[in-house]
Amino acid sequence: MWRALAFLALLALAAYGAVWLADRPGVVTVTWGGYELATSLAAALVGVMVLAVVLGFIWAFARGILNLPERLTLSSRRRRQARGYNALSRGMVAVGSGDPIAARRHAGEAERLLGAEPLALLLTAQAAQISGDRAGAERAFRRMVDDPETRVLGLRGLFVEARRQDDETSARAYAIEAARLAPSVTWANEAVMEGQCADRDWAGALDTVSRRAALGLSDKAAMRRQRAVLLTASALDLEAGDPERALAQAREAVKLAPDLVPAAAVAGRLFARRGDLKRGAKVVEAAWRANPHPDLARVYLDLRTGDSSRDRLARAETLARISSWHPEARFAIARAALDAREFGRARDVLAPLLTDQPTVRAYELMAEIEEAEHGAQSGKAREWQARAARAPRDPAWCADGLVTDRWAPISPVSGRLDAFVWQTPPDLLGRAHGTAHEPAPAAAPGSLNGSAPAPMAGNGAAPVGTIPSGTVTPPVVPVSAKVPEVVGPGR
Repeated sequence: MWRALAFLALLALAAYGAVWLADRPGVVTVTWGGYELATSLAAALVGVMVLAVVLGFIWAFARGILNLPERLTLSSRRRRQARGYNALSRGMVAVGSGDPIAARRHAGEAERLLGAEPLALLLTAQAAQISGDRAGAERAFRRMVDDPETRVLGLRGLFVEARRQDDETSARAYAIEAARLAPSVTWANEAVMEGQCADRDWAGALDTVSRRAALGLSDKAAMRRQRAVLLTASALDLEAGDPERALAQAREAVKLAPDLVPAAAVAGRLFARRGDLKRGAKVVEAAWRANPHPDLARVYLDLRTGDSSRDRLARAETLARISSWHPEARFAIARAALDAREFGRARDVLAPLLTDQPTVRAYELMAEIEEAEHGAQSGKAREWQARAARAPRDPAWCADGLVTDRWAPISPVSGRLDAFVWQTPPDLLGRAHGTAHEPAPAAAPGSLNGSAPAPMAGNGAAPVGTIPSGTVTPPVVPVSAKVPEVVGPGR
C-alpha cells in the first residue's frame, strides 16, 4: 500500500517536472575544440541521463572483469566449505552410530576441507576415541588447547583421556586449568572437588562448594548437604587431635543436615568427651527422632563412661520411647539387656522382630543370648545361627557396590562425595529368602543376642577395596565396569 502511494507520488513529481521544463524552453550551447553544439534544455537533460546510464554499464562491466578472479576464488571456497560441513555432519552421525571407519573417513575429509575448524578437530578426536586410537585423540585435543576458542573443550578431552589411563595427576591438572579459564564449567569444578576430597583437603573442598553455589552450579539444598558432609569428614579427622575444633565443625554439620547420622554421632561423642552429657544427649536424641540408627544408639548408650549395664539399659529404653519402639531401639534394648544378663527381657524385646521377616542381626542376637545363658554348644544357639545364614540382610552403608558397617564421606570406587547410603544391600549370593519366614524356634530361656551388628558383607563376600584410613575397610559387592566416554559439545 505505502509502496504504491510512494510510486504514484514520485510519478506525479516527475510529470510536474516535465511540464515545468516544457513551459520554460531554453537553449544549451556547448563549445569545445572549435565546435559549437546547441540544443534545447530538455534534449540536453535527456542526453546527460543517457550518458550516465551508458557510463554506469561500462563501469559495472569493467568492475565485473576486475573482480572475476576474486569471485571465482570465493565461489570455490564456499563449495569447499559446503563439502566440508557436509562431511562434518556425516562424521558426527557416524560417531553417534558407532561406525569408526566412516567416522575416520569423514573426519579426514572434513579436516582437509575445513582446516583448523574447531568442529573438524572435535570430529577427529571423537573418531579416534571410538576407534581406540588414544594417541590420535590426545593429539587432536592438544591442538584444541592451542586455540583459545576450543581450549576448555580440549582440556576436557585431555582430562577424560588421562582418567582412562589412570593418570590422576594429569587429569587433576587439566581440571584445575579448565576451572581457572571457565569457572562455571561443571565437570571441572566437580573434578577439582573430587581431587580435594581424595587428598582429604576438606577446607579446599568447602571453598569449592561455596564457589559452585555462588556460580549457580548447585542449589542451596545440595550445597548445605555437601558442606555438612565435608564438615563431618573434617571433624572425624580432627576428633583425636583437636576435639574443640572438631566439635565446632560437627555442630555446624548438624545444623546444616539434622538427618546426617555421622555428624550427630561425632558431635555426641565429642560432647561426651568434654563432659557435656546433656548437650550430647540432646544432639543424639534429635538425630534419632529423624533417623533411628545403630550408630546413634551406640553413641547414646556410651555417653557416660563407667555407667552400669542397667544404666545403659535405661538409656536404651529412652531411645525406644523417643522413636515409638522403632526396630533399631529394640536392638539397642536387647543388646543392653544382654550385657546386663537380663536374658528374658532381651528375648521379649526381640520377639516382635522375629515374626515379620527377621534379618541376620535378629537371629545372630538371639544366638548370642543363647550362648551367654546356656553356652556356645547350645543347640538353640546353633539353630539361630543356621537361620541367620539364610536370613535377609540388614541395612548397611552402601556406595558404588561396596557394603560396609561404617560411613565414609566419599566412595573409594568413584570418589563421589556423599555416596554412602544406609540401605539394605542387594542380595547377590542367592540367599534363600523364603527360610526367613519359617516359624522361629521356641525362645527357650537363653536364646538370643548379638554382639555388635555383624558387617553386612560378611556373608561370604570378599573384600575388593579399601576406604581411606580412619574410615573403613569395606567388604564388597562387585562393581560394574565403567562405560567409555566420548567427549563432545553436549558433555
